[in-house]
Amino acid sequence: MLFYDFEVFKHDWLVVITNTDTKSEEVFVNNEKAFIDFYNKHKNEIWVGYNSRHYDQYILKGIICGFSPQEVNHWIIVKREPGWKFYKDFWKIRLYNYDVMTNKLRSLKQLEGFMGHDIRESSVSFDTDRPLTKAEIEETIKYCRHDVHETMHIFMENIAEFQSQMELLKMFNLSLRYISKTKAQLAAVILEAKRPKIPRNDEFDISFPNTLWISKYKEVTQFYWENRDYSKFLELDIAGVPTVFAWGGLHGARRNYYETGHFINIDVASYYPALMIEYDYLSRNVKNPEKFRQIRDTRLKYKAAEDKREAPLKIVINSAFGATKDKYNELYDPRQFNNIVIGGMTLMVDLIELLEPYCELVQANTDGILIKLYRDEDYDLIDDICYEWEQRTRMGLDFDSFHKVIQKDVNNYILVPFGELYDEKGKPRWKAKGAWVKKQNDLDYDLPIVNEAVVNYLVKGIDPEETIFSCTELRKFQKIVKISNKYDYARYGTRRMNEKVFRVFASIDKNDKELKRVKDGSAEKISYTPDCCFIINDDVTGMKIPSKLDYWWYWDMAVERINAFLGRE
Repeated sequence: MLFYDFEVFKHDWLVVITNTDTKSEEVFVNNEKAFIDFYNKHKNEIWVGYNSRHYDQYILKGIICGFSPQEVNHWIIVKREPGWKFYKDFWKIRLYNYDVMTNKLRSLKQLEGFMGHDIRESSVSFDTDRPLTKAEIEETIKYCRHDVHETMHIFMENIAEFQSQMELLKMFNLSLRYISKTKAQLAAVILEAKRPKIPRNDEFDISFPNTLWISKYKEVTQFYWENRDYSKFLELDIAGVPTVFAWGGLHGARRNYYETGHFINIDVASYYPALMIEYDYLSRNVKNPEKFRQIRDTRLKYKAAEDKREAPLKIVINSAFGATKDKYNELYDPRQFNNIVIGGMTLMVDLIELLEPYCELVQANTDGILIKLYRDEDYDLIDDICYEWEQRTRMGLDFDSFHKVIQKDVNNYILVPFGELYDEKGKPRWKAKGAWVKKQNDLDYDLPIVNEAVVNYLVKGIDPEETIFSCTELRKFQKIVKISNKYDYARYGTRRMNEKVFRVFASIDKNDKELKRVKDGSAEKISYTPDCCFIINDDVTGMKIPSKLDYWWYWDMAVERINAFLGRE
C-alpha cells in the first residue's frame, strides 16, 4: 500500500510516497520520467491519499498522460473544475486510489489538529512566481512528508471504513478499481443501476404508503399533496409538540425539557430500506429490486449473528437512499427520494396518533419518537398498539427505556438509562445527541473539556468547576479554528497570519491577543473563541498546561450551555 501527497507550485512540483509494505519512501521533484517509471512498477498497488479522489489522483494521471501538473492544478484549484473533466481518457489510467477523507468539510490540517499533532504550515507560498530554491524544496518535502504520515494516522483511525470497502468488493466479486468509488457509487454498481436515457419529470408525483391511516393530522398529507416547493415547510402542533415538516424530514421536540420517569425511545428498524422494499420506493433505475431485498435480509441475518459482514451490507442499503437525490449517481430518482421521506414522516404521524391518548410525546423525528408513560402499567398497552402498527405497516420497531431526559431541543439531548451509567466494559450507557454533549473522538476533538463538563453535570451532578479545574491534559482545552476560503486571512491582534488552521487556548495573559478572520479588510470574531488567546500549532500531546490558561473561560462556556439545556436565563 502506498500513501502519497502532491504539492504543485507555479514552476515546481513534488510528490512524497510512503510504501507501507517495504517501509520505504520515495520523493520525486520535477522528474516526470522517474515518477512514471515508479508508477509503472506500482500501478497494481493501492494508492492512499487525503482528498486524493478530487485532487491528487488527477495530478498523477495528468503526468502519466503527458500534461504538466501545473495545468491540472490550475484546472482544479483556480478554475474549480472537477478533475475528471480535464481529459476524457483519464479513466483509462489504472489507479487503485483510496481516499481517506470522509468529511468534505474537514481539511487534513483540522484532523491533525484534533489529534493534537503538529499543524504548523510551510512558509513556502503556493503563489511563489519563480522556481523554488533548494532550501524551499527541502522545506516543502518536510511538510509534505508530515502530511503523508498524518494521512496514515487518519487511515488507521478509520480503518473500518477501508475494511468495509474491501469486503464489499470481495462479497460482490468486484474489480479492485472500484476501491476508488464512494459508498453511494458502489451501491449503484452493486445494484446494477442505470439511469434512463430520457430524464423523468415526475419529481413531485408523491404516492403515500397504502397502509397509512391518518385522521387527526390531515394537514400533513394535504401539505405534501399541494406543495411543490422545497423551500416551504409546515409548522404544526403534534400531540402538544411544536413540529416542523419539510422535504428532508420532520423534527419536533419540547424545548428545555428536564424530567424523570419511564421514557421509551421507539425507533423504526432500518426504516428507509424497509420503506424502499415494502412500498416499492427503491430507485426505479435498479435492474433487479429483489437483489436489494436479498442484501437487506442477509444483512439482518448477519447482524443477528453478530457477524462483521453485516457492516458492508449496511453501507449498500443505506447508501441506496441518499443516492436517489444525487444527480451524478446512477441511482438518481428524486421522486423515490421524496416518497421515502414523506412516507416515513406520515407513517410516524400515524403511530403518534395511535399512542397520543396513552402517553406524552417528548420528541419526534422522521424515523422515531420519544414518549413518556403516564403510568408504568401502560407499557403493555403501548407495546400492543405498536405491534398492531407494525403488522399493518410491515415496519419493525425497537424499544429502549430511559429514566431521565435532558433535552434542549430536537437536536440536543441526553437520555439517561435506568440502573448503572456504564456497562461492564466501562462504556457509557446514556445516549447523547448534539455538538455540545456528544462523545468526541480523535478525529473530532474540539473543546472536549466543555462537553465533558456539561455531560458530567447533567448526567452525574458533578459541578463543572470540578471537571475543568481537575483536568491536566492541555489537549482537552483546544479549540481548532479553520479560516475558510470565504475569508482572506486570519489576524492575531494586529499581525496578519499566513496559516489557515489554528489551535487556540483561552489566556489570562493580557499580552495575548484575539484571533479574528478578515474579509475585504473587515475583521470579525470567530465563534466560540476567547477574546484573549494563545496559539500552539505544534504537537500538544503530553504537553503540560501553562499557568496562563484561563480555566474560567471554559467554565463560563460550560455553565452557559448547561443553562441553555435547562432553560435558565
